[in-house]
Parts: sequence; C-alpha cells; structure tokens
Amino acid sequence: MELYNLMENEVLNAIDSIQKEVEIKCQCEKCRLDIAAIALNNLNPKYVVTEKGYLYAKVNNMNYQFNTDVITAVTKAIKMVSENPKHD
Repeated sequence: MELYNLMENEVLNAIDSIQKEVEIKCQCEKCRLDIAAIALNNLNPKYVVTEKGYLYAKVNNMNYQFNTDVITAVTKAIKMVSENPKHD
C-alpha cells in the first residue's frame, strides 16, 4: 500500500489542460513542477491509501467547486512562475 495525494494528479492534469489553451511563458519541466508545487501548497491535500479510497475520493472530486478551486490555484501558480521563473 502507498500513501497518495490525489491532488497531485488533479493539478498535473489541470496544468496540461490549461497549457493547451493558454500560452505559458516557459514550458520546461522545472517550471511545470514549480507551478504544480505552488498550486498544491494552496490546495487542501486529499490523501488516500487504498484503491477503494482512491475511487471514492475521485468520485467526490467530480464537482464544480472542486474543479474551480484546482483551476484557480493552477492559474495563479502559472502567473507567479511566468513572472519569475527560477531557472539556473
């Protein structure tokens, strides 16, 4: 069994979806992960351990407010990273 934050997958999917519709200044993996980290730090985690817990949480997350919260957090994170990318 593994401990899994369901929000990680939701945020990464949202980044991919938004990236198709909006031009993100830098699309490198470092910036993508920075966006994900910032968004995840601004969302409540949803940890699951079992497959049953994963499926239950996934079904409960299919609501308008949940999706709005994820998209809002990702959009804000994209703006932050685009304005100040942390490249070496």
